[in-house]
Amino acid sequence: MTIYQTMLGDDFHRLHPMLKHRYALPQGESFIATGVMKKIEAGTKLLNPFYAIASKFDFLFPESGENIPFTIRNTTIPHAKSDYAVLWERTFYFRDKTRKFDALMTIDLAGGVVQDYLGSPALFYSDLTFHVTKEGRLLIRSGVQRFVLGRIQLPIPKQLEGRVIVEEGYDNLKGVYTIHVSIHNPIVGRLMMYAGEFTEILR
Repeated sequence: MTIYQTMLGDDFHRLHPMLKHRYALPQGESFIATGVMKKIEAGTKLLNPFYAIASKFDFLFPESGENIPFTIRNTTIPHAKSDYAVLWERTFYFRDKTRKFDALMTIDLAGGVVQDYLGSPALFYSDLTFHVTKEGRLLIRSGVQRFVLGRIQLPIPKQLEGRVIVEEGYDNLKGVYTIHVSIHNPIVGRLMMYAGEFTEILR
């Protein structure tokens, strides 16, 4: 059973069948897909010093654009603190730059959240809660966040958080997965938004 099946419990079965396929990932296997982000929007240029640091950790980046090709790979791997974790690797192919956005997800059964370590190596941490919409889409929201400095984790004040909302679905007519991600800060507004669609690479 994956961390997502565990987190959602009986609600997992209310997901669209293709999302159930995507998130019921056996240990040691990968879900690999390719697609196009119809739109990617970074935040204000005042954030460029932050993006310069974050991009070195394969996290947020300053580029924006339309119709950006991308790939996504999710892989289950062994993890010391739980039975296994899921490694997320997203690669965006801008015309003049290739950017990555990596994360490692584990589960906290006691806290009832998925633990999301963002960047490679991790630069930020966020609790995530998972929900299923009435249409069978997956809705993910962020919670408590922390800076990660090696083995030290420092709480992020609420006003400095990057509040995340992710909605993933499946378009039956087009035969594609759909994704919309919004990362917003209460003070400076948008940190990043991307929306697009992708198709699994069958092997």
